[in-house]
Amino acid sequence: MKSRIQIRKFASRKVSLLAICGLFALVGGIGILAGAAENVAFADPRAGAPPLPDARTPVLVELFTSEGCSSCPPADALLMQLDARQPIPGADVIVLEHHVTYWDDQGWHDPFSLNAATDRQRKYAFERHWKGDQVYTPQMIVDGETQFNGGNGALAQQAIEQAAKAPKTPIQLAWAGAAADNPRDLHVQFAALSGLARGEKPEVFLALTENELHSSVRRGENAGRSLVHSGVVRELVSIGRVNLQDGAAQAFDGQAHVKLAHDWNPQNLRAVIFIQDPHTDRVFGAAEIAY
Repeated sequence: MKSRIQIRKFASRKVSLLAICGLFALVGGIGILAGAAENVAFADPRAGAPPLPDARTPVLVELFTSEGCSSCPPADALLMQLDARQPIPGADVIVLEHHVTYWDDQGWHDPFSLNAATDRQRKYAFERHWKGDQVYTPQMIVDGETQFNGGNGALAQQAIEQAAKAPKTPIQLAWAGAAADNPRDLHVQFAALSGLARGEKPEVFLALTENELHSSVRRGENAGRSLVHSGVVRELVSIGRVNLQDGAAQAFDGQAHVKLAHDWNPQNLRAVIFIQDPHTDRVFGAAEIAY
């Protein structure tokens, strides 16, 4: 499917945009704008969710899964609980459910599978040099560094608790326009990153995720089952790169032009922004906002 991403560049010393047209075959459309946000009141990154009782550190939790995999529904349910209940003290769990494509020829074509999900999982395996079965489902990855079987709640809790101890850069997000608008502009701001290791060049990623997705699986290993998903990645793109000056990261100030596909439910959509180095996979910050 032809990409509908459009790139427009503005003069800015803070943001360097990547030429990403053609890298993703996606259904929706995200156009990237760089420059100062215009009179935007930034929202709580978890707008639309109940207020958190204490200060929590964002932790990015990714699950690589498939409706064609019989071991995956328990992992999907675990991710849903982590998202809805936020049960780990000190952690604000931000979830991404990636549906991979390599199960699609095993009897059931996952309606939510994306080539971008498969590519991202394989990139993790290549970059991290994990031992054993590096590409499998269900696989959970926490903050780009720790991986394990996605149905293992004890390992998930341990990894999230550990990740929550690492400092993160706060990210401010705000939508321009009314919730009924399509497309809308998402404004993204964060201060200069600290603690970069030599050679790290973080990128800023945008994922559009959808909750309350249902499937009645008719074939394959899960034939006859009704499945429910949360945090399903509908689209994932890099919207920019953090500029470096004399080895130090600069602040980021930009916006993404987001156009929804016709079959996405805006009431169940969220935008997730995270900062990650493409080589070390370290996550420097993450935030989300309801559409």
